[in-house]
Amino acid sequence: MNAAIISLGSTSSEWTIEAMKKYFDEVDDINIKNIEVSVTKEGIEVLNNGIPIKDYDCVFVKGSFRYALLLRTITTYLEGKGTTYFPIQAEAFNIVHDKMLTFLELQKKNISVPKTYLASTPSSGKKILEKMKYPVIIKLPQGTQGKGVMFADSYASASSTLDALATLRQPFIIQEYVDANGEDTRVIVAGDKVIGAYKRKAAENEVRSNIHSGGKGIFYEPSDKVKELSIRTAKALKSEICAIDILEGFQGPVVIEANLSPGLQGITSITGLDVAGEIAKFLFEKTKALKEKLGHEMKTTASKVLDIELGTKGSQEILANLDMRSSKILLPEVVTKISQFKENDEVAINAEIGKVTISKI
Repeated sequence: MNAAIISLGSTSSEWTIEAMKKYFDEVDDINIKNIEVSVTKEGIEVLNNGIPIKDYDCVFVKGSFRYALLLRTITTYLEGKGTTYFPIQAEAFNIVHDKMLTFLELQKKNISVPKTYLASTPSSGKKILEKMKYPVIIKLPQGTQGKGVMFADSYASASSTLDALATLRQPFIIQEYVDANGEDTRVIVAGDKVIGAYKRKAAENEVRSNIHSGGKGIFYEPSDKVKELSIRTAKALKSEICAIDILEGFQGPVVIEANLSPGLQGITSITGLDVAGEIAKFLFEKTKALKEKLGHEMKTTASKVLDIELGTKGSQEILANLDMRSSKILLPEVVTKISQFKENDEVAINAEIGKVTISKI
């Protein structure tokens, strides 16, 4: 079986590619910056360095929010072929790369998230601030690694932040602050299994616990409740491989974010686990299962066609698109074989709206 990773070529992607080579016969490393999509009346084409992308048994597509549209476009096209395994469904790239859409999707699945508001102007945002308890968190809808996340401990501070954000001319998120002692939990999910987790402790005088913001990683074995929450979240977001960020406050764990392209260096060094290896193994097993399923379906279809052609069954119901030629209805070849009609046979035709019955005289 062959596979490919389409990404920005990060260290995490390189590690995953090397791990996948232990399972797949061939693994291609494709940089998303070299991808272009052509849509014409003749059809759709995905090109890699100007050459049509080949068929793969498994494609792992990932990248930052800046490439969300391209990531979804590529996956939508390749998913249409129906013979390739994708750990992340196309629509996930739009949902997960937007924090508000993520919260909306999770709320529909009854997954706990912090109380969250979306405002489009500073004036509407300030009306929300008037009924909030402090401190609060203010976020931009898109962004990773803690960028675009702001902390305000009073109405005056939050109001000033909204005034500053007005220059960006984009909506912003206002969220209740969940006191988790400056810690959050990052969980890496692969299908129905948690393959790694650790806590991130915020640096002194910092509320963001992200490693890129100076946070410190701590080894952590999540509870069954946190594991279940993480797996449910990944399923709700249609992402079989992803990272889930959770705050474990006094009122229980809540999901604050998901990441479709998490870095693996931090979790690998902190836990000592071969997370890239676990991802590669999962991709291989899912791809193998899909290939076996497709093979079984092809054998079943071939068997049914053979039964029809040999006439080993009686009446057969055939589902097909109607073929019209110059206002004439052409029957599928398999119908001729079942009915054993011959050219110039005399038949009685009974026609009504939505139904035609043909009987040999």
